Amino acid sequence: MRHSLRETWSGLKRNLAMTIAVVVTMAVSLSLLGAGLLTSMEVDLTKRTLYGKITVQVFLCTENTQGGRCEPGKGTTDAQRDAIQQTLEANPEVSAVEYESKEVALAEFQRVFADSPAVHSRTADDMQDSFKVRLHNPENYAGVSSEARGLQGVQAVQDQNSILEPIFKWFGALQWATITMSVLLLLAAALQIVNTIRMAAFSRRREMGIMRLVGASNIYILLPFLLEALIAAVIGVVLAAGTLTLGDWFVIDQNARTSITALPWIGWGDLAAAIVSIAAVGVALAVIPTLLATRRYLRI
Repeated sequence: MRHSLRETWSGLKRNLAMTIAVVVTMAVSLSLLGAGLLTSMEVDLTKRTLYGKITVQVFLCTENTQGGRCEPGKGTTDAQRDAIQQTLEANPEVSAVEYESKEVALAEFQRVFADSPAVHSRTADDMQDSFKVRLHNPENYAGVSSEARGLQGVQAVQDQNSILEPIFKWFGALQWATITMSVLLLLAAALQIVNTIRMAAFSRRREMGIMRLVGASNIYILLPFLLEALIAAVIGVVLAAGTLTLGDWFVIDQNARTSITALPWIGWGDLAAAIVSIAAVGVALAVIPTLLATRRYLRI
């Protein structure tokens, strides 16, 4: 073991510049990969939380409303209202249907606009009654919305999902852009590791040949190179983990969590999972290229 450690230290000093380049590239790429994983976790958490609260709201006709499936100057009849409710409840995507009367809509309007002078200018007759529809899977809202819009007596359908979809698309684009950049940088780090180990192996090819002739095992020959790569990987992982921890503390804990309280935010458990993931990637990135780079010298 002493020989392996001595050879590892010698190799690190000989290829110091390349080792530093590997560490920096690996730290940056693993940081980006971890950021992409944390973004993915945040998107999934936000989706689960917000989609669980979202409803499709079906507004019915009044004498003053136009558009949709309304008859001019006429409101939704009791028969149409019953038919709309039965149709919605029969849809397999629907988990619950709740009727909201004009009086309830007026009370909600007065609560929301309590400080506005216009709050006293509205009466129940000015409000629209509606059905609030909850879905088993809120992401499958399109079919329910389309069906509701085609029902007689429906003036409009409001699905909050359509508001959130663009937001989640941007989150997804950010996530994939981060992961793509990290993969490219990880590829660069792998090539740098291969080049560094190949140079070290070439400079010690005679010694390796002698060791093979005297019966040294492959693991004994490979160990110094593996240790070199693993040391660089561990330093890169530590730097990336520190970057992610600082970023999570500053961006989420100190800013986002206090300023945007309406959204759920990932916690330290998610950060730990991301760090474990990048650590596994870092170790694999050190071991696999090293084995590939030294394979030809083990056949001597």
